[in-house]
Amino acid sequence: MRILVFNCGSSSLKYRLIELPAERELVAGEAQRVGPPTAEPSRIVYRMGGQEHTHYAEMRDHASALDEVMKLLGRDSDLVPDALGHRVVHGGALFHRHCMITDEAIRGLDTTLDLAPIHNPPIVKLIKACRELYPELPQVAIFDTAFHATIPNHARTYALPPRLREDLGIRKYGFHGISHQYVVAEAARFLGRDLDTFNAVSCHLGSGGASLCAVVCGQSVDNTMGYSPLQGLVMSTRCGDLDPAVALRLLAREYGDSQRVNKTLNSRSGVLGMSGVSADIRDVLRLAAEENSPTDTADVTAQVYLWRIRKYLGAYLTVVGSADAIIFTDTIGETVPAVRQAACEGLGVFGVNVDPELNAAAKKLPADVATKDSPVRVLAIATNEELAIARFSHAVLTGEVEAAEKGGRS
Repeated sequence: MRILVFNCGSSSLKYRLIELPAERELVAGEAQRVGPPTAEPSRIVYRMGGQEHTHYAEMRDHASALDEVMKLLGRDSDLVPDALGHRVVHGGALFHRHCMITDEAIRGLDTTLDLAPIHNPPIVKLIKACRELYPELPQVAIFDTAFHATIPNHARTYALPPRLREDLGIRKYGFHGISHQYVVAEAARFLGRDLDTFNAVSCHLGSGGASLCAVVCGQSVDNTMGYSPLQGLVMSTRCGDLDPAVALRLLAREYGDSQRVNKTLNSRSGVLGMSGVSADIRDVLRLAAEENSPTDTADVTAQVYLWRIRKYLGAYLTVVGSADAIIFTDTIGETVPAVRQAACEGLGVFGVNVDPELNAAAKKLPADVATKDSPVRVLAIATNEELAIARFSHAVLTGEVEAAEKGGRS
Protein backbone atom coordinates (compact mmCIF):
# COMPACT_ATOMS: atom_id res chain seq x y z
CA MET A 1 0.00 0.00 0.00
CA ARG A 2 1.35 3.42 -1.03
CA ILE A 3 0.42 6.13 1.46
CA LEU A 4 0.90 9.79 0.62
CA VAL A 5 1.60 11.73 3.82
CA PHE A 6 0.81 15.44 4.01
CA ASN A 7 2.25 17.84 6.59
CA CYS A 8 0.58 21.16 5.88
CA GLY A 9 2.01 24.54 6.89
CA SER A 10 0.51 27.99 6.48
CA SER A 11 2.46 28.62 3.24
CA SER A 12 3.92 25.20 2.49
CA LEU A 13 2.92 21.60 1.87
CA LYS A 14 5.39 18.86 2.79
CA TYR A 15 4.70 15.39 1.45
CA ARG A 16 6.18 11.90 1.39
CA LEU A 17 5.01 8.83 -0.48
CA ILE A 18 5.80 5.73 1.56
CA GLU A 19 5.19 2.10 0.67
CA LEU A 20 3.81 0.06 3.56
CA PRO A 21 4.44 -2.29 5.26
CA ALA A 22 7.96 -2.23 3.73
CA GLU A 23 8.37 1.41 4.91
CA ARG A 24 10.13 2.33 1.67
CA GLU A 25 10.21 6.02 0.77
CA LEU A 26 9.34 6.50 -2.91
CA VAL A 27 9.37 10.28 -3.12
CA ALA A 28 9.56 13.23 -0.74
CA GLY A 29 9.05 16.91 -1.39
CA GLU A 30 7.73 20.28 -0.37
CA ALA A 31 5.55 22.82 -2.12
CA GLN A 32 7.03 26.18 -1.12
CA ARG A 33 5.64 29.73 -1.16
CA VAL A 34 2.04 28.59 -1.43
CA GLY A 35 -0.42 31.52 -1.48
CA PRO A 36 -0.19 35.12 -2.71
CA PRO A 37 2.78 35.98 -4.97
CA THR A 38 6.10 36.61 -3.22
CA ALA A 39 9.52 37.89 -4.32
CA GLU A 40 10.40 34.36 -5.46
CA PRO A 41 8.17 32.02 -7.50
CA SER A 42 6.18 29.15 -6.04
CA ARG A 43 7.88 25.79 -6.52
CA ILE A 44 7.94 22.16 -5.53
CA VAL A 45 11.32 20.81 -4.46
CA TYR A 46 11.29 17.02 -4.36
CA ARG A 47 13.62 14.04 -3.99
CA MET A 48 13.17 10.88 -6.02
CA GLY A 49 15.56 8.07 -6.85
CA GLY A 50 18.40 9.78 -5.00
CA GLN A 51 18.11 12.96 -7.09
CA GLU A 52 16.65 16.37 -6.28
CA HIS A 53 14.30 18.15 -8.66
CA THR A 54 12.53 21.51 -8.76
CA HIS A 55 9.15 22.10 -10.39
CA TYR A 56 7.90 25.68 -10.79
CA ALA A 57 4.17 26.37 -10.84
CA GLU A 58 1.71 28.98 -9.61
CA MET A 59 0.14 27.72 -6.38
CA ARG A 60 -2.30 30.32 -5.08
CA ASP A 61 -3.62 28.03 -2.34
CA HIS A 62 -3.20 24.54 -0.89
CA ALA A 63 -5.74 23.07 -3.32
CA SER A 64 -3.62 24.15 -6.30
CA ALA A 65 -0.47 22.90 -4.52
CA LEU A 66 -2.19 19.55 -4.03
CA ASP A 67 -3.09 19.46 -7.72
CA GLU A 68 0.53 20.11 -8.74
CA VAL A 69 1.85 17.42 -6.38
CA MET A 70 -0.63 14.86 -7.72
CA LYS A 71 0.26 15.75 -11.31
CA LEU A 72 3.94 15.11 -10.57
CA LEU A 73 3.17 11.77 -8.95
CA GLY A 74 0.80 10.85 -11.78
CA ARG A 75 3.67 10.85 -14.27
CA ASP A 76 4.68 7.43 -12.93
CA SER A 77 2.09 4.71 -12.28
CA ASP A 78 4.30 3.38 -9.46
CA LEU A 79 3.91 6.67 -7.63
CA VAL A 80 0.12 6.87 -7.59
CA PRO A 81 -1.01 6.74 -3.93
CA ASP A 82 -3.54 4.27 -2.56
CA ALA A 83 -4.44 6.45 0.44
CA LEU A 84 -3.69 9.80 2.06
CA GLY A 85 -2.53 10.47 5.63
CA HIS A 86 -2.80 13.97 7.11
CA ARG A 87 -1.07 15.43 10.14
CA VAL A 88 -3.68 17.37 12.12
CA VAL A 89 -2.15 19.54 14.83
CA HIS A 90 -5.19 19.90 17.11
CA GLY A 91 -7.95 17.32 17.57
CA GLY A 92 -9.74 19.25 20.29
CA ALA A 93 -12.00 17.37 22.69
CA LEU A 94 -13.65 15.31 19.94
CA PHE A 95 -10.75 13.31 18.53
CA HIS A 96 -8.95 11.01 20.96
CA ARG A 97 -7.79 8.60 18.25
CA HIS A 98 -6.54 8.73 14.71
CA CYS A 99 -9.48 8.11 12.38
CA MET A 100 -10.79 7.77 8.85
CA ILE A 101 -11.93 11.04 7.34
CA THR A 102 -15.69 10.93 6.83
CA ASP A 103 -18.43 13.56 6.54
CA GLU A 104 -18.86 13.36 10.31
CA ALA A 105 -15.11 13.77 10.87
CA ILE A 106 -15.09 16.85 8.62
CA ARG A 107 -17.86 18.42 10.69
CA GLY A 108 -15.85 17.69 13.83
CA LEU A 109 -12.67 19.15 12.35
CA ASP A 110 -14.52 22.37 11.56
CA THR A 111 -15.08 22.84 15.31
CA THR A 112 -11.30 22.80 15.98
CA LEU A 113 -10.40 25.79 13.81
CA ASP A 114 -10.55 28.31 16.65
CA LEU A 115 -8.40 26.07 18.88
CA ALA A 116 -5.47 26.21 16.45
CA PRO A 117 -6.11 29.23 14.21
CA ILE A 118 -2.66 29.13 12.60
CA HIS A 119 -2.33 25.39 12.03
CA ASN A 120 -5.74 23.76 11.59
CA PRO A 121 -7.48 25.96 8.95
CA PRO A 122 -5.01 25.16 6.12
CA ILE A 123 -5.04 21.48 7.11
CA VAL A 124 -8.83 21.24 7.03
CA LYS A 125 -8.95 23.13 3.72
CA LEU A 126 -6.46 20.64 2.26
CA ILE A 127 -8.48 17.66 3.51
CA LYS A 128 -11.63 19.09 1.90
CA ALA A 129 -9.76 19.72 -1.36
CA CYS A 130 -8.51 16.12 -1.36
CA ARG A 131 -12.05 14.81 -0.89
CA GLU A 132 -13.35 17.01 -3.70
CA LEU A 133 -10.57 16.33 -6.21
CA TYR A 134 -9.79 12.70 -5.33
CA PRO A 135 -12.94 11.23 -3.73
CA GLU A 136 -11.80 7.68 -4.53
CA LEU A 137 -8.78 7.91 -2.20
CA PRO A 138 -9.36 6.99 1.46
CA GLN A 139 -8.01 9.59 3.88
CA VAL A 140 -6.84 9.27 7.48
CA ALA A 141 -6.47 12.04 10.06
CA ILE A 142 -3.47 11.62 12.37
CA PHE A 143 -3.68 13.90 15.38
CA ASP A 144 -0.75 15.47 17.22
CA THR A 145 -2.97 15.56 20.30
CA ALA A 146 -4.16 11.91 20.21
CA PHE A 147 -1.18 10.44 22.09
CA HIS A 148 -1.98 12.77 24.99
CA ALA A 149 -5.56 11.54 25.39
CA THR A 150 -4.25 9.34 28.23
CA ILE A 151 -3.14 12.34 30.33
CA PRO A 152 -5.10 11.90 33.58
CA ASN A 153 -7.77 14.39 34.57
CA HIS A 154 -5.73 15.84 37.45
CA ALA A 155 -2.87 16.66 35.07
CA ARG A 156 -4.95 18.13 32.26
CA THR A 157 -7.32 20.29 34.33
CA TYR A 158 -6.68 24.00 34.84
CA ALA A 159 -7.82 25.54 38.13
CA LEU A 160 -10.72 27.47 36.61
CA PRO A 161 -14.47 27.29 37.30
CA PRO A 162 -15.99 24.18 35.65
CA ARG A 163 -18.44 26.21 33.57
CA LEU A 164 -15.63 28.18 31.95
CA ARG A 165 -13.58 25.06 31.27
CA GLU A 166 -16.52 23.20 29.76
CA ASP A 167 -18.01 26.06 27.73
CA LEU A 168 -14.69 27.02 26.16
CA GLY A 169 -13.04 23.60 26.05
CA ILE A 170 -10.18 24.83 28.23
CA ARG A 171 -7.90 21.98 29.29
CA LYS A 172 -4.42 20.67 28.58
CA TYR A 173 -4.36 18.96 25.17
CA GLY A 174 -0.64 18.49 24.68
CA PHE A 175 1.21 18.53 21.36
CA HIS A 176 4.09 16.93 19.42
CA GLY A 177 2.29 13.65 20.15
CA ILE A 178 3.18 12.03 16.83
CA SER A 179 6.90 12.61 17.45
CA HIS A 180 6.78 11.67 21.15
CA GLN A 181 4.89 8.44 20.44
CA TYR A 182 7.27 7.50 17.62
CA VAL A 183 10.52 8.01 19.56
CA VAL A 184 9.19 6.33 22.71
CA ALA A 185 8.35 3.21 20.70
CA GLU A 186 11.75 3.36 18.97
CA ALA A 187 13.54 3.79 22.31
CA ALA A 188 11.80 0.78 23.84
CA ARG A 189 12.71 -1.25 20.76
CA PHE A 190 16.33 -0.03 20.85
CA LEU A 191 16.71 -1.01 24.51
CA GLY A 192 14.86 -4.30 24.08
CA ARG A 193 12.12 -3.29 26.51
CA ASP A 194 8.40 -4.03 26.43
CA LEU A 195 6.55 -0.82 25.51
CA ASP A 196 3.73 -1.70 27.91
CA THR A 197 6.13 -1.36 30.86
CA PHE A 198 8.43 1.34 29.44
CA ASN A 199 8.81 4.58 31.43
CA ALA A 200 10.57 7.61 29.96
CA VAL A 201 10.78 11.34 29.52
CA SER A 202 10.74 12.33 25.85
CA CYS A 203 12.37 15.65 24.94
CA HIS A 204 11.26 16.97 21.54
CA LEU A 205 13.60 19.93 21.10
CA GLY A 206 13.05 21.46 17.69
CA SER A 207 14.51 24.56 16.09
CA GLY A 208 11.00 26.01 16.34
CA GLY A 209 8.73 24.33 18.89
CA ALA A 210 9.77 22.19 21.83
CA SER A 211 8.08 20.09 24.50
CA LEU A 212 8.71 17.35 27.04
CA CYS A 213 6.44 14.37 27.58
CA ALA A 214 6.22 12.16 30.67
CA VAL A 215 5.55 8.55 29.68
CA VAL A 216 4.42 5.74 31.99
CA CYS A 217 3.92 2.23 30.61
CA GLY A 218 4.23 3.58 27.07
CA GLN A 219 1.47 6.16 27.55
CA SER A 220 1.58 9.94 27.87
CA VAL A 221 0.75 11.18 31.37
CA ASP A 222 1.81 14.82 30.91
CA ASN A 223 3.16 17.21 28.30
CA THR A 224 4.73 20.62 28.83
CA MET A 225 2.47 22.18 26.20
CA GLY A 226 -1.10 22.79 27.27
CA TYR A 227 -4.28 24.31 25.85
CA SER A 228 -2.04 25.62 23.09
CA PRO A 229 1.56 25.06 21.97
CA LEU A 230 2.51 28.28 23.80
CA GLN A 231 2.87 26.71 27.26
CA GLY A 232 5.98 25.07 28.67
CA LEU A 233 9.56 25.36 27.45
CA VAL A 234 11.28 28.41 26.02
CA MET A 235 11.04 28.01 22.24
CA SER A 236 12.46 29.82 19.23
CA THR A 237 9.88 32.63 19.23
CA ARG A 238 7.38 31.46 21.90
CA CYS A 239 7.71 32.50 25.53
CA GLY A 240 6.60 29.23 27.13
CA ASP A 241 5.44 29.37 30.76
CA LEU A 242 4.34 32.80 31.87
CA ASP A 243 2.46 34.25 34.84
CA PRO A 244 -1.06 34.96 33.43
CA ALA A 245 -0.86 38.42 34.99
CA VAL A 246 1.89 39.26 32.49
CA ALA A 247 -0.52 38.61 29.61
CA LEU A 248 -3.08 40.88 31.31
CA ARG A 249 -0.46 43.60 31.74
CA LEU A 250 0.49 43.33 28.07
CA LEU A 251 -3.17 43.44 27.09
CA ALA A 252 -3.64 46.67 29.04
CA ARG A 253 -0.53 48.17 27.46
CA GLU A 254 -1.79 47.30 23.98
CA TYR A 255 -5.21 48.86 24.75
CA GLY A 256 -7.01 45.53 24.62
CA ASP A 257 -5.56 44.43 21.27
CA SER A 258 -5.37 40.66 21.87
CA GLN A 259 -3.93 40.02 18.40
CA ARG A 260 -0.87 42.16 19.16
CA VAL A 261 -0.36 40.40 22.50
CA ASN A 262 -0.76 37.03 20.81
CA LYS A 263 1.87 37.98 18.22
CA THR A 264 4.24 39.15 20.95
CA LEU A 265 3.96 35.92 22.94
CA ASN A 266 4.05 33.57 19.93
CA SER A 267 6.31 35.31 17.42
CA ARG A 268 8.47 37.89 19.20
CA SER A 269 9.46 36.15 22.41
CA GLY A 270 11.44 33.03 23.31
CA VAL A 271 15.04 32.73 22.14
CA LEU A 272 14.59 35.50 19.56
CA GLY A 273 12.95 37.91 21.97
CA MET A 274 15.51 37.40 24.73
CA SER A 275 18.66 37.36 22.59
CA GLY A 276 17.64 39.95 20.03
CA VAL A 277 19.90 38.27 17.48
CA SER A 278 18.50 34.87 16.50
CA ALA A 279 15.58 32.49 17.04
CA ASP A 280 17.96 29.51 16.84
CA ILE A 281 19.43 28.40 20.16
CA ARG A 282 22.47 27.03 18.30
CA ASP A 283 23.44 30.55 17.24
CA VAL A 284 22.91 31.81 20.78
CA LEU A 285 25.02 29.02 22.30
CA ARG A 286 27.88 29.88 19.93
CA LEU A 287 27.67 33.55 20.90
CA ALA A 288 27.49 32.69 24.60
CA ALA A 289 30.66 30.60 24.28
CA GLU A 290 32.48 33.60 22.81
CA GLU A 291 31.41 36.05 25.52
CA ASN A 292 32.82 36.40 29.03
CA SER A 293 30.32 38.28 31.15
CA PRO A 294 27.56 36.18 32.77
CA THR A 295 25.18 39.09 32.19
CA ASP A 296 25.64 39.10 28.43
CA THR A 297 22.37 38.68 26.55
CA ALA A 298 23.33 35.48 24.73
CA ASP A 299 24.52 33.83 27.92
CA VAL A 300 21.37 34.77 29.82
CA THR A 301 19.21 33.48 26.97
CA ALA A 302 21.06 30.16 26.93
CA GLN A 303 20.77 29.81 30.70
CA VAL A 304 17.02 30.51 30.72
CA TYR A 305 16.45 28.07 27.83
CA LEU A 306 18.42 25.28 29.52
CA TRP A 307 17.04 25.97 33.00
CA ARG A 308 13.48 25.49 31.77
CA ILE A 309 14.36 22.13 30.19
CA ARG A 310 16.22 20.94 33.28
CA LYS A 311 13.42 22.05 35.61
CA TYR A 312 10.80 20.11 33.67
CA LEU A 313 13.09 17.11 33.28
CA GLY A 314 13.45 16.86 37.04
CA ALA A 315 9.70 17.28 37.55
CA TYR A 316 8.84 14.65 34.95
CA LEU A 317 11.36 12.16 36.30
CA THR A 318 9.47 12.48 39.58
CA VAL A 319 6.13 11.96 37.80
CA VAL A 320 7.42 8.92 35.89
CA GLY A 321 8.94 7.29 38.95
CA SER A 322 11.39 4.62 37.87
CA ALA A 323 12.49 5.90 34.46
CA ASP A 324 14.07 3.62 31.89
CA ALA A 325 15.29 6.44 29.66
CA ILE A 326 15.46 10.09 28.76
CA ILE A 327 15.01 10.56 25.01
CA PHE A 328 16.29 13.58 23.06
CA THR A 329 14.89 14.13 19.58
CA ASP A 330 14.29 16.61 16.74
CA THR A 331 16.79 19.16 15.43
CA ILE A 332 18.27 20.41 18.72
CA GLY A 333 17.81 17.20 20.70
CA GLU A 334 19.46 15.10 17.99
CA THR A 335 22.33 17.35 16.92
CA VAL A 336 23.42 19.56 19.84
CA PRO A 337 25.37 17.56 22.46
CA ALA A 338 25.82 20.64 24.65
CA VAL A 339 22.06 20.90 25.17
CA ARG A 340 21.78 17.22 26.13
CA GLN A 341 24.71 17.56 28.54
CA ALA A 342 23.43 20.74 30.18
CA ALA A 343 19.84 19.49 30.38
CA CYS A 344 20.94 16.43 32.36
CA GLU A 345 23.29 18.34 34.65
CA GLY A 346 22.50 17.77 38.32
CA LEU A 347 20.11 14.88 37.65
CA GLY A 348 22.42 12.23 39.12
CA VAL A 349 20.05 11.95 42.07
CA PHE A 350 17.53 10.44 39.61
CA GLY A 351 20.10 8.00 38.24
CA VAL A 352 20.89 10.08 35.16
CA ASN A 353 24.57 10.12 34.20
CA VAL A 354 25.76 11.31 30.79
CA ASP A 355 29.11 10.18 29.37
CA PRO A 356 30.62 13.43 27.98
CA GLU A 357 32.74 11.64 25.36
CA LEU A 358 29.93 9.41 24.09
CA ASN A 359 27.60 12.39 24.03
CA ALA A 360 29.99 14.60 22.07
CA ALA A 361 30.71 11.82 19.57
CA ALA A 362 27.10 10.76 18.96
CA LYS A 363 26.48 11.18 15.24
CA LYS A 364 24.88 7.94 14.12
CA LEU A 365 21.45 7.59 15.71
CA PRO A 366 19.98 6.00 17.73
CA ALA A 367 22.73 6.46 20.29
CA ASP A 368 22.98 5.78 24.02
CA VAL A 369 25.10 8.54 25.57
CA ALA A 370 24.77 7.51 29.22
CA THR A 371 27.61 6.08 31.27
CA LYS A 372 27.75 2.29 31.48
CA ASP A 373 26.52 2.27 35.08
CA SER A 374 23.78 4.89 34.62
CA PRO A 375 20.45 3.42 35.84
CA VAL A 376 18.60 5.71 33.40
CA ARG A 377 19.68 5.49 29.78
CA VAL A 378 20.09 8.77 27.89
CA LEU A 379 19.23 8.38 24.22
CA ALA A 380 19.43 10.50 21.09
CA ILE A 381 16.87 9.20 18.60
CA ALA A 382 15.94 10.69 15.23
CA THR A 383 12.26 11.47 14.94
CA ASN A 384 10.39 10.69 11.74
CA GLU A 385 6.91 12.17 11.88
CA GLU A 386 6.08 11.37 8.26
CA LEU A 387 6.94 7.69 8.71
CA ALA A 388 4.92 7.68 11.93
CA ILE A 389 1.93 9.17 10.10
CA ALA A 390 2.27 6.53 7.38
CA ARG A 391 2.43 3.76 10.00
CA PHE A 392 -0.58 5.09 11.88
CA SER A 393 -2.52 5.54 8.64
CA HIS A 394 -1.75 2.01 7.50
CA ALA A 395 -2.81 0.63 10.87
CA VAL A 396 -6.11 2.54 10.78
CA LEU A 397 -6.78 1.51 7.17
CA THR A 398 -6.14 -2.17 7.94
CA GLY A 399 -8.11 -2.13 11.18
CA GLU A 400 -5.04 -2.55 13.39
CA VAL A 401 -6.07 0.14 15.85
CA GLU A 402 -3.99 -1.31 18.67
CA ALA A 403 -0.90 -1.17 16.47
CA ALA A 404 -1.69 2.46 15.66
CA GLU A 405 -1.65 3.24 19.36
CA LYS A 406 1.59 1.33 19.98
CA GLY A 407 4.01 2.87 17.56
CA GLY A 408 2.00 2.41 14.38
CA ARG A 409 3.50 -0.91 13.27
CA SER A 410 0.84 -3.33 12.07
